[in-house]
Amino acid sequence: MNSDLKKIIEDSHNIVFFGGAGVSTESGVPDFRSENGLYHAQKQYGYSPEMMLSHTFFMGEMKTFFDYYKKNLIYPDVKPNQAHIALARLEEQGKLKAVVTQNIDGLHQLAGSKKVYELHGSVLRNYCMKCRTFYPLDYIMDLEHCKTKDGTESNIPRCEKCGGIIKPDVVLYEEALDQDVLNNAVSAISSADLLIVGGTSLMVYPAAGLIQYFRGKKLVLINKSVTQFDDRANLVIHEPIGEVLGF
Repeated sequence: MNSDLKKIIEDSHNIVFFGGAGVSTESGVPDFRSENGLYHAQKQYGYSPEMMLSHTFFMGEMKTFFDYYKKNLIYPDVKPNQAHIALARLEEQGKLKAVVTQNIDGLHQLAGSKKVYELHGSVLRNYCMKCRTFYPLDYIMDLEHCKTKDGTESNIPRCEKCGGIIKPDVVLYEEALDQDVLNNAVSAISSADLLIVGGTSLMVYPAAGLIQYFRGKKLVLINKSVTQFDDRANLVIHEPIGEVLGF
């Protein structure tokens, strides 16, 4: 672990970590907002990722949505990296009180973190829009569960109870963040004495606005590129987050 960061952590007792896509890219999860992700989406589908991951597109172009979603946002074989593991250990030690994440891959929980506030939901949870029954990821990936009542092949998952369409429990563009999750994230950040922000450019709102609620002693920013909050931080590290946090 970075020596300066290690000293700050040792002197802190109520740590919150706020992370973005850069935390998961080191596990092999591509950032769809990257230049490569944008180029791929435009070339293959003719739309931007933001357009295809919007509520309007989901409701109007469901087949294309699920084709893009299943091929580009689902990575069932990825594993937690050194950053995920280090944060889980800090929670075990009683120092880290919460993880606030913009990611939807569930890697923090897989690494062992218990208190995780998922601002944008999770690909691991899916629910029927009609009867609200929840389904795991494996269910919606199985094409047998995507057939219509007359047996027609489809890529749109259907509820086995009522036949309704199953929607991933992720926050799409144009949709509001879950208010309970948001309130818990704000509460955790506002009461922290150390906020570690990692793997995010702090450009995606409203999630990025959460940093404004921090009133603690130390702010640490870990990101490969410069952020708009670098000048406010006590420590800025422009290196891969797994290398920085790894024990």
